Amino acid sequence: MTARIIAVARDGAHRFSKQTVAEITLVEGLGVEGDAHAGATVKHRSRVARDPTQPNLRQVHLLQAELLAELAARGFVVPPGGIGENVLTEGIDLLDLPTGTRLRLGDSAIVEVTGLRNPCAQLDRFQAGLMKAMLDRAEDGTLIRKAGIMGVVRRGGAVRVGDAVGVELPVGEQRTLVPV
Repeated sequence: MTARIIAVARDGAHRFSKQTVAEITLVEGLGVEGDAHAGATVKHRSRVARDPTQPNLRQVHLLQAELLAELAARGFVVPPGGIGENVLTEGIDLLDLPTGTRLRLGDSAIVEVTGLRNPCAQLDRFQAGLMKAMLDRAEDGTLIRKAGIMGVVRRGGAVRVGDAVGVELPVGEQRTLVPV
């Protein structure tokens, strides 16, 4: 199966869920045009409170549709855009990508993966028990965060439902994703 985009979403206000749309525009160095989290410096409220000058490593939130299917099997109803992702993919294990991976979205946009989205208490306000469902443990006891990945826009462009997702792994040492 070729990796592809199942849904795209944005929201101009700081709300938990985002509205799905047919197309989003990624802007180099900023993020999703018209989204509250777009900008060269941090826009997430908790990070702005700590240091508003730090770079925005969370310009684009990507999530794999396979997680929504896993959650549905456990009784959770999470629609596309429901947990604030901008891009919902299918056919690619986003959580296994190393830091620095470049994802080609559509014809021209490129997002560089910066790290993991750290699940937060807002998930439980969306649906009781969802925070715990977004966490798991590997065989060695390592915590697995399943709430998606974050990235920065390296090349802008339109991203649409049905677009292909290409993967370019970084050259050299492969660094495991950590929360950003």
